[in-house]
Amino acid sequence: MSSFTGVIVCADDFAVHQSASLGIAKLARMGRISATSAMVLSPRWAQDVALLHELRGQIDVGLHLDWTSDFAVAAGHGLSLGQAMRRALLGGFDVTLTRGVIERQLDLFEARWKAPPDFVDGHQHVQQFAGIRQALVALLQQRYGTQVAPPYLRISRAPPGLNNLKSLVIAWMGANALESIAVKSCIKRSRGLFGIYDFEGGSARYAALMARWLPCAPTGSVLMCHPAQAAEPVDKIGVARVQEFAYLSSNEFAAEIALAKVKLVRGEQVLNPRFLS
Repeated sequence: MSSFTGVIVCADDFAVHQSASLGIAKLARMGRISATSAMVLSPRWAQDVALLHELRGQIDVGLHLDWTSDFAVAAGHGLSLGQAMRRALLGGFDVTLTRGVIERQLDLFEARWKAPPDFVDGHQHVQQFAGIRQALVALLQQRYGTQVAPPYLRISRAPPGLNNLKSLVIAWMGANALESIAVKSCIKRSRGLFGIYDFEGGSARYAALMARWLPCAPTGSVLMCHPAQAAEPVDKIGVARVQEFAYLSSNEFAAEIALAKVKLVRGEQVLNPRFLS
């Protein structure tokens, strides 16, 4: 048995803007992340995907399913997060209409990456919302079910000991329900999500949170992060992105990983439907 814990360190929001894409690609080349999820509705996806070509086979590249960004609004299906949550709680999204939105994003992903996504998660965790989760699981099973390595799903539920109010609300929106239907459909899924915080407190707080998170992480869990090389003026969490990038690229992060006996891995190295049942 390995003495290290295998954790998928995933940088969300690839292609949200150039600074995020550049920062994520640099961290991947440094070996500081093992996955990234792409916002394919962004106009930058078509050009920024080139930054990932040299990393093919080294990190997981997934679809960041999007219903709540400005890109989604421009595409015609977008809602504010509050509106999306209300719809999910009051009857759920229409599964047939939702399926079309998911198919379009999968098509956009594959058109530029020339391969299926290694995984699917969701911007602001929409992949688990009622109506969306049912359509997503059914579509993944139909579209990729016969593949040797079909996409895995992110389960947005914090591991034991790593909960806070924000993580509890996120999980309440459908983490258990998504996991349940994924299990029934034999779709691989992550073993929890950490890295959830309010994007406040500066670099020192982020480092302190990492020191608490990493030793508690179970094998097969996802550490979510949102790094960028620079803060874009229109980005509400731009300052936090820069602070995350600085920490993740630092010797301090490398030392914290070693101290916690964490090994950065891809999903295929640690996820198995039977093992995670």
